[in-house]
Amino acid sequence: MTNDRRLRPVDLARLAGVSTQQIRNYEGAGVLPQAARTPSGYRVFGEVHRGALLAYRTLMRGYGPVTSAGIMRTLHTGDVPGALALVDAAHAALHEERVSLRAASEALELLAAEPPAPLPSSGGLRIGEVAALLGVRTSALRVWEGAGLLTPGRERGTGYRVYEPADVRDARLVHTLRRSHYLFDQIRPVLEGLRREGSSAALRAAVAARGEALAARSRVMIEGAGALHTYLEQFSPAAATTGPTADGQG
Repeated sequence: MTNDRRLRPVDLARLAGVSTQQIRNYEGAGVLPQAARTPSGYRVFGEVHRGALLAYRTLMRGYGPVTSAGIMRTLHTGDVPGALALVDAAHAALHEERVSLRAASEALELLAAEPPAPLPSSGGLRIGEVAALLGVRTSALRVWEGAGLLTPGRERGTGYRVYEPADVRDARLVHTLRRSHYLFDQIRPVLEGLRREGSSAALRAAVAARGEALAARSRVMIEGAGALHTYLEQFSPAAATTGPTADGQG
């Protein structure tokens, strides 16, 4: 890398371990500030571009390429608050994932503490019977079904709902989590995970693995936010629009 403030595309490419074409793509996408040009048309980068590249590559590990590119692109239009809002939104989304994971953990505890009782009828239960079993109104069961949380079968001929043991289990979980003020969008992944994994033990293992993954992602997001903060210390809207001049002056 050169000793002065002028950097070539190849210098940045070597820094990030990418091709020079990728560096040009980053500039074209707004991930890097606009580069100045020499009279012959060659791009001239500077330290601000080096800082932007390091910030983006670090952000990308935790926020993903799409969100990271959006953060850098918004920043390079001069909208610093807008870029920070995208960072906040990503952290809020991670928090929502943690809330859903906590709901799954509580649901698993419920399954362990209250094994489903045998149904009074081998042919399944009607909606009124399930409502009485849980102590809720039938309208609540219909709302949960409308939200996609419950999927009871229908009796042939009459069209009446028939709740099998798994349906009653799901209704019991929804009822418990709703009493704990969980939203439908937070409950839905719990039920989908239970149905997908097939057992509470398998779901418990999946929840534990997901928790470890979220913790790891949180750490790299913090690292990315730190890199962005470092870049903000050297960033200025003027640098974003002009870059270094051909003689090396910013």
